[in-house]
Amino acid sequence: MTLQTLVLAIGLVLVFEGLVFVLAPRRIEDILRLLASMPIEARRMIGLVALVIGAVVVTLSGMLGAG
Repeated sequence: MTLQTLVLAIGLVLVFEGLVFVLAPRRIEDILRLLASMPIEARRMIGLVALVIGAVVVTLSGMLGAG
């Protein structure tokens, strides 16, 4: 992975995160309340699932780029 790819990835994450706040700021408050009411283990599991899905996407993108 080059530095350019890393900077691109960080930039894309910031774009998508920013879109959520621009398009649905009130929904963010609802989601935060929902997360606060969930048990820690459930939040941890959501994070783990997101991490695994992200790792799979990154791996697949590497395979597509190599072909």
